[in-house]
Amino acid sequence: MNSAAEGIDTPPVAGPSKPRKRFVGTSNPKPRSTPIRRVANQIPDDILHDPELNAAIAALPSNYKFEIHKTVHHIRRDGVKTVALQMPEGLMVYGCAIADIVEEFTGALPLLLADVTYGACCIDDFTAKEMGAEMIVHYGHSCLIPVSQTSIKTLYIFVEIAIDTPHLALSVRRNFPSSRAAFHRVVLGASTAEPGAAVPIALDPSDATRRDEGESDPAEGNLPTRLALVSTIQFVAAVQSLKEGLSEALPPLEKEQGELEGDAAVMNVKKRDVGVWRGKYDITVPQSRPLSPGEVLGCTAPKLEAMDALIYVGDGRFHLESIMIANPTVPAFRYDPYSKKFTRETYEHKEMRMVRGDAVRKARKTENGSGSWGVILGTLGRQGSLSVLKTIQTSLPTSSPTSSPTSSPPYMLLLSELSPAKLALLPQLSVFVQTSCPRLSIDWGYAFDRPLLSPYEASVTVGRIRGWGGLDLGEGGMGLENGEGGYPMDFYSDKSLGPWTPRHRAEVKA
Repeated sequence: MNSAAEGIDTPPVAGPSKPRKRFVGTSNPKPRSTPIRRVANQIPDDILHDPELNAAIAALPSNYKFEIHKTVHHIRRDGVKTVALQMPEGLMVYGCAIADIVEEFTGALPLLLADVTYGACCIDDFTAKEMGAEMIVHYGHSCLIPVSQTSIKTLYIFVEIAIDTPHLALSVRRNFPSSRAAFHRVVLGASTAEPGAAVPIALDPSDATRRDEGESDPAEGNLPTRLALVSTIQFVAAVQSLKEGLSEALPPLEKEQGELEGDAAVMNVKKRDVGVWRGKYDITVPQSRPLSPGEVLGCTAPKLEAMDALIYVGDGRFHLESIMIANPTVPAFRYDPYSKKFTRETYEHKEMRMVRGDAVRKARKTENGSGSWGVILGTLGRQGSLSVLKTIQTSLPTSSPTSSPTSSPPYMLLLSELSPAKLALLPQLSVFVQTSCPRLSIDWGYAFDRPLLSPYEASVTVGRIRGWGGLDLGEGGMGLENGEGGYPMDFYSDKSLGPWTPRHRAEVKA
C-alpha cells in the first residue's frame, strides 16, 4: 500500500500482534522537485517536425509568418470540424494554399471568407458561425476584438513579415543626423522642396567629420535626435529591432572590424561604410492601448510628445496618415520595406480640417427642424458598435444647444458598406452619422452630397466636445466640455476622448 504523502515512514510489520504504525510527519520536509508543467498552447513535436507538413509550408513565402504549425495544433486540439479563414485582399493570394494545408493535415473543412476585410474590426465571426464554422482564423491584423467577445473560437495570426532590418537601420543613419541640431538644420531645412522632388541632404565638412567620428558640435550641445517609430502589426518586430539598432552609438570609424561590438556587429558596419551617422538616437516606440507598442491603425494612433520626427515602416499611406492627423506638427517619414525607399511624407491638414468643418457647420444648420438625421450602424464584420450607436442615438435629439421641439429623432440604418449612390436613395435625410470607420468621413466625406459625420464629429456638432483647432462654429459652438485643439485619432483607444468610441474607458473598467 502506497503512502499518502511524501515523508511518510511505513516500516515493515513484524507480526500480526504489532499495531500498524500510523502517520509520522516531519517538521522539516525535503522540498519537492519542481513539477514539469505542460503549456496548454505548446505545439507538439510531431507537428513541428512533420516532414510532409513542413514541405507543404515551404510552398508559402518564407518571410511571411503564417504560423501554420500553431493553426494545425489548435484545430486538432479542439477537434474543430469546420474552420473559417479570413484575410485581407493582400493575403488572399495565399488563401487556397493555406486552406489546402489545413484540410490535408487536420481533416477540418476550410471556409474562405472572401468579403473585403479592411482591418481587425471586420472580423466576421457571426457569418462564420452561421456557416457552421466552430473556429475562425483571422490573418493580418492584431487582436482588436478580444477573443472573449467573439461568438466562436478565434485565432489571430498577425502574419509578421521579415524585412531587411540592417538596410532600414543604415537608411536612417545615412540620412538622419544623430545630433538634434544637425537634424533640424540638414534634414528638415532641406525637405522644404516641392512635393515629389528628390531632396539632396548636403553636409558641410564639419558635419561630415562629426558624422564619421560620432562626435557632436560643442556649440550645438550633445542632444540626440528624437525619433518615434511606428508601423502596422506586420512590422512591429522590425521596429523593435530598429530601436535597438539606433539607441546605441556605433564605434568610431577608425576602429577595425574585429573591435566592433554590439549594434555595429549586428549591422556589420565595416570600416569602408562611410557616410553613416554613428551617434545614438533618442528612440520612442509609442503605444495606444490596446494596440501593440509601435502599432498604428487607420483610425487609431498615439499622440506624440516632443518628437523631432516620426518614421513609419510599411507600404502605403493609410495607417501612416492616422498618426500624421493626430500629430500635425511632427515631420513624418516612411520606409517602404518592399521598394526600400525612404521618403518624406506630408498631409493636407488645413484642407482636411476645412472640409470636415464645413460638414459640421452644415449639420448644425439642420438641427432647427429642417431635416432628419440618419445614424448608420456598420455591419461589415464587427465594425458597428452598439454602445457608440446608443450614445449617438441618445445625444442627437436632446443634447444639441440649437435643437428645437420640431426636431425629429434620428433614423437607425444598417449598412455593410457606404456609397454616395446608396445614401442618395434616402433624400429625406439631411445628415448621416456613420459608426463604421472615422476615415470614411475624413477621406470620402466630400464625395457625399450631404454631411457624413464620424461619431466624434457628431459630438462636436451637438456640442458635447470642443472642436479641433481652426474650427469656428460661432455662438454655442464651443461645446459643453473642454476638448483638445487637435483632431483626435483615438477610435479604438482605451483612453479615447469620449463615449462616441467603442473602447472608451476600457482601461479604467479593467
